[in-house]
Amino acid sequence: MWLLAAVLLVYAPTFFFGLTELDDSIFIREFREYNEDITNLFTSFSRGLFDAVKDPYYRPLFMNSMIINFKLSGGGENIVVYHVVNVLFHALSVVLLFRLFLKLGIRELHSFLLALVFAVHPVISQAVAWIPGRNDTLLAIFIFSFLIFSINYTKEGNVKDLIWSQLFLLLAYFTKETAVFAAPVALVLQVLALKSKLTDKRLHIQLGLWALCFAIWYAARAAATTQASVSSGQMLSDFFRRLPLIVQYLGKIFIPVNLSVFPIQHDTVYHYGITAIVLLAAIIMLSKRKDLSIVLAGALVFLLFLLPALIVPQKLNEQSFEHRLYLPLAGILLLLSQTSLLQNKLNDKQLFGAGAVICGLFAVLNYMHQANFKDPLSFWSQAAATSPNSAYANMMLGARIPNDAERSAELFRKAYKLNPKEKYINYYYAEMLLKKDSVLAAEKYLLEEKKISNYYQCDFYLARVAMVKQDRTGAIGYLKSYLQRDPANSMANNNLLLLYGELQQADSARAHIRNMRQQGIEVPAPLLKQLGM
Repeated sequence: MWLLAAVLLVYAPTFFFGLTELDDSIFIREFREYNEDITNLFTSFSRGLFDAVKDPYYRPLFMNSMIINFKLSGGGENIVVYHVVNVLFHALSVVLLFRLFLKLGIRELHSFLLALVFAVHPVISQAVAWIPGRNDTLLAIFIFSFLIFSINYTKEGNVKDLIWSQLFLLLAYFTKETAVFAAPVALVLQVLALKSKLTDKRLHIQLGLWALCFAIWYAARAAATTQASVSSGQMLSDFFRRLPLIVQYLGKIFIPVNLSVFPIQHDTVYHYGITAIVLLAAIIMLSKRKDLSIVLAGALVFLLFLLPALIVPQKLNEQSFEHRLYLPLAGILLLLSQTSLLQNKLNDKQLFGAGAVICGLFAVLNYMHQANFKDPLSFWSQAAATSPNSAYANMMLGARIPNDAERSAELFRKAYKLNPKEKYINYYYAEMLLKKDSVLAAEKYLLEEKKISNYYQCDFYLARVAMVKQDRTGAIGYLKSYLQRDPANSMANNNLLLLYGELQQADSARAHIRNMRQQGIEVPAPLLKQLGM
């Protein structure tokens, strides 16, 4: 109950946050039609995350959580309900981690303090304050449950525990790809922390079932997604390039003062990480009652759960998001159970007091950092400030300060200079030129954006470019293409109708009027009069 109270106390402010416009608006607003259909609870298992056909991400249970959340919010966009669910997921994972530590033989007070650190640590606040971050909390719920039941089966041989453990492993697989490392973590914990023998028959049974669960997930994923076209050589190169992230992440765990909502490796310093490594080595060596097997187990859990963040292809995602530390942090906390922070001469009352002070400090840092997730302007302002070499962060901030045209243009120019191939930057650069009436100059950027992302908004502006060039046929083509993606846009519909009239295409104009009326779009009377209809 104290752990639950700590979570609610620290994260209550997030109940009143909005969206950040980093993926959350996609899953809530753009996927509204998908979320409305309850039968899509089954469809989610046969499609990719962002794209139904071509998508390297396969996360059906995350998608289903958004469908259920949509229903809980009354079929609308009551964002409060989404944030409440996020906090509840985190609270449940905190309690499960506490139970897991107890199963691993960690003293109750130590388990409580370690779980309390997990509850309030600012480095994982993104997993709670940012709605899509629930993917990590939901994954943790399933993996911690899997580990608990797996340990129970190994110890007691109860078939019910075996069944439950496999069920939770399957649920973890269908939540996020990181679950691939759940079974290796279970093996590490049982062999190193619990001293189980590799010849144990119960362990062999589980190994076979773990392989079966992996095969089921792999087959479903292969049928539902298209893999990212990254060669093994490129992936290996990206892995070695990302290895220094381990140092950066350790720095953020032990000295969480340089947190970012949108971190990139290039803009994250290393001195906090180096300090953290020295500190960690010291508190391990100073502990006279440490179990080196548990120390090794904690380190391996940290590295295994962190591995997916190190092998993400750079062309797919260059960010070093902190919510990816949600599961790896559990490994560090397990390791800390054997350090002088807990293995010392302090009595329980003194130890509890010292732990409360540390957690209080973390809670304050968490409270300060989570405020960066309250709205798009706060989010992207902090993103651009902490990751100044991120083209995407600068671009997104520029798009969110329309009332400061000079600052916005400066950010767009900076973003374009950093990466002219960044998705959407050519669109925003063209929009900036259009606002300055440089219509013809905007054309090449719009065409380039269509090559990069095929962003449908480009067609609306390209129609304007075509009109300036007196190419009315071309303008019609662009407007028709645009309306395939946004059929209810009244301005685009009216412009297309007007063009049909100018080119005396009466049949097309009448057909378009019927189409507009079927969609409930009012056709302006002056326009009808102008067309002679």
